[in-house]
Amino acid sequence: MEQPPEAPKIEFPCDYPIKVMGRSSATFESTILEVFEVHAPGFDQQTITAKTSGKGTFTSLTITITATGPEQLEALHQDLLATGQVTMVI
Repeated sequence: MEQPPEAPKIEFPCDYPIKVMGRSSATFESTILEVFEVHAPGFDQQTITAKTSGKGTFTSLTITITATGPEQLEALHQDLLATGQVTMVI
């Protein structure tokens, strides 16, 4: 039997876009940016794109960081979810 193809390996460091979605609130964006600053200090805030859902209930932020390894990405993911404001990280 053939083995399924392996997922492509990511070579670090690399530019890595991360989309974070959650309920819109006055503090959503600032909370998310604080978490990113801890895990990817000095990331380029000019690359941030924000979108609000049609009814304004949800906000998504796409932030590109220079990823240094899977450990950094996992810790960032865990801390984003721990804020209680994030419903999904892609």
